[in-house]
Amino acid sequence: MGKRNYLVEGVSGTGKTSVCHELRRRGYAALNSDRDLRQHTDPTTGERLITFSSPEMRHASNLWDVEKVRRLAANQDDEVTFFCGGSRNFNEFIDVFDEVFILDVDVKTLNERLDNRADDDWGKSQSERELILRLHATKEDLPRDGTMIDATQPLVSVVDEILSRIQT
Repeated sequence: MGKRNYLVEGVSGTGKTSVCHELRRRGYAALNSDRDLRQHTDPTTGERLITFSSPEMRHASNLWDVEKVRRLAANQDDEVTFFCGGSRNFNEFIDVFDEVFILDVDVKTLNERLDNRADDDWGKSQSERELILRLHATKEDLPRDGTMIDATQPLVSVVDEILSRIQT
């Protein structure tokens, strides 16, 4: 997809999907992992999952197809490509990215965003929200060496900041 590839990560509710839509609106190649890359797979057995025993299992099974990510990143049709979303197996392909951006918000903003989600969206149930808030506090499932982006800013400003950091 891109001669340069960037990962936009963050816990649920930080704005990854919104950033993806704004990047596309501006004419950039941007993949929304929820639609383009995610496959719910048992991390131990590799079996595809349709139902989940717990929010933790649903979260842990949020994996990207590693070969697809590598194939897309190797294609150089576009100058720049953004891969937007969270994946629990990012360590298996993080080497294809020129830089990682991690969207971050404060707890108040995160709760407000989760409150405004549709009733069937991830993060609406109490157990899902508790998991998201724990992951937000610990940052345990985010890449360690990413560039933090204050995603409490207006969306246009968040995307402007990301784009300003990739200019060569």
